[in-house]
Amino acid sequence: MTRIFDDPAAFADEALAGFVAANRRYVARVDGGVVRATEMNPNQVALVIGGGSGHYPAFAGLVGQGLAAGSACGNMFASPAAAQIYRVAKAAHAGGGVLLSYGNYAGDVLHFGQAQDRLNAEGIRTRTVVVTDDTASASLAEIDKRRGIAGDLTVFKIAGAAADAGLDLAEVERLARKANLATRSLGVAFDGCTLPGATEPLFSVPAGQMSLGLGIHGEPGISDHDLPTASELAELLVGRLLAEEPAGAGHRVVPIVNGLGTVKYDELFLLFGKIETLLQQAGLEVVEPECGELVTSLDMSGLSLTLFWVDDELLSLWTAPADTPAFRRGNAVARPQRVIEESAHDDRTDTPPATIAAARLGSGAVTLLQAVQSVVVEHEQELGRLDAVAGDGDHGIGMRRGVDAAVQAANDASRDGAGVDQVLTAAGEAWAEKAGGTSGALWGAALCASGGALGNRESYGSADALGVAEAFSAAIIDLGKAELGDKTMVDALLPYVATFTAESQAEASVADVLTAAATAAVGAAADTAALSPRRGRARPLAERSIGHPDPGAVSFGLIAAGVARAYTDFTATDFTATDFTATDFTARSRAEDVTA
Repeated sequence: MTRIFDDPAAFADEALAGFVAANRRYVARVDGGVVRATEMNPNQVALVIGGGSGHYPAFAGLVGQGLAAGSACGNMFASPAAAQIYRVAKAAHAGGGVLLSYGNYAGDVLHFGQAQDRLNAEGIRTRTVVVTDDTASASLAEIDKRRGIAGDLTVFKIAGAAADAGLDLAEVERLARKANLATRSLGVAFDGCTLPGATEPLFSVPAGQMSLGLGIHGEPGISDHDLPTASELAELLVGRLLAEEPAGAGHRVVPIVNGLGTVKYDELFLLFGKIETLLQQAGLEVVEPECGELVTSLDMSGLSLTLFWVDDELLSLWTAPADTPAFRRGNAVARPQRVIEESAHDDRTDTPPATIAAARLGSGAVTLLQAVQSVVVEHEQELGRLDAVAGDGDHGIGMRRGVDAAVQAANDASRDGAGVDQVLTAAGEAWAEKAGGTSGALWGAALCASGGALGNRESYGSADALGVAEAFSAAIIDLGKAELGDKTMVDALLPYVATFTAESQAEASVADVLTAAATAAVGAAADTAALSPRRGRARPLAERSIGHPDPGAVSFGLIAAGVARAYTDFTATDFTATDFTATDFTARSRAEDVTA
């Protein structure tokens, strides 16, 4: 359990500030994360890594000579927002382009992808290599769906060394991809981790057992096993990874034994000795190993084994000097400190004054957002518990961070006389920035799209409500790429829009349209309990997820109901969805009615 904090919501930011203060010769703070504090070579490729906080030394601890040029730092177990990644990359850029690299998680993919598009649009050549080393999260045939865990280190080190050696962006990318394909990892947990401020771990392991194939965000493993001896554990890990030896891998391998938080060094060393013996018995030459805490998960009791098969090219980069707060190798030549030019926040371009109608509707949008905030605050803990069934348990926290920021931004914009388009755009950008994660990207994009659909007009009619619903839905589907039946928010969203459209075409009032659509979303969210997830962090734990509704769908249904109540001034008495809670969705699941 995390005990040292003032405000759990500020934990990640305050920890990052202290990290920078303790390591100022290596890193400098910029808005969104940290960048290398020492000079880089002219036109050097900037490796920018990142992810959620709570994994130290990943990711900020790997910034420095011979490794990363910058790290975007999200909140606890939540991906950094696209704007954060963009600002870190701008501050790290040295003229040679940017390589983005991170673990393969939906939220990271969305936000880093948006940042890459923006950087390329500005003429900063940017490419991406996603780490996919976790053998437990998908089959080898679907390696592109695997998560990135402790194998992040091998990919980052190879790319950082290649960049430091002066190789161009295409070569740095090629070598990072080569390292990823040569890396395999598998982890085990003996107990779960606890987020700051929480009283219970995200998951627990039965006494006398261990969980195999855990994620690093607090996701439980894919199966539980009787607790083995050290020798049995070594045989399990080595056997599973050797069974996936890459084609043409050769006989040299770098083993990495990684502690996840509370399994400490003596135990890790004991296990490493047994692993090395097994590798040698398999005819492999062990070279330049690592044993320690490299990618953690707060206070999780667990560890992982990574095997990195190397040839001459990869080995030379793996052994190249590096000097960072948490990873040092060889004798890196000290470089002078540099002046960091931090990328400023976007300056708003001049926009026409808001019309009277747009300003009034903007004020109404603030009221509806406040209703959304009330729903999220009320159900934050329930949504977190639901998300912890097969995920990392941060859905409620992330939604709370996002909506709080959105309401504040919308209030500020409305007080300044902004129209509904600017109010919703400000709210969407703030939501994405502060929430991070998949839900942050999706809700942020959807609110921005809603503002764009309404525009700055002289008048608005009931038909505009349908335009907002369609724009909201299109933004989420276009960005998230989810389909009906994937067990995501989309499974509640599409029935919502279909009902919204039908009721609108029947010329029902906006209040009646919102009520009917919300009821459809509530029912559809409940029905997701019977689905098996095909996307996101819950996918590797599909069996655990069955019988529990999707948290993103549930939160959307709750919010839709809250918006309908707010629009009708909370006077509707025939709207049965008003009393639903996240827990009720599970009880009301109607498996027999589900269609995928």
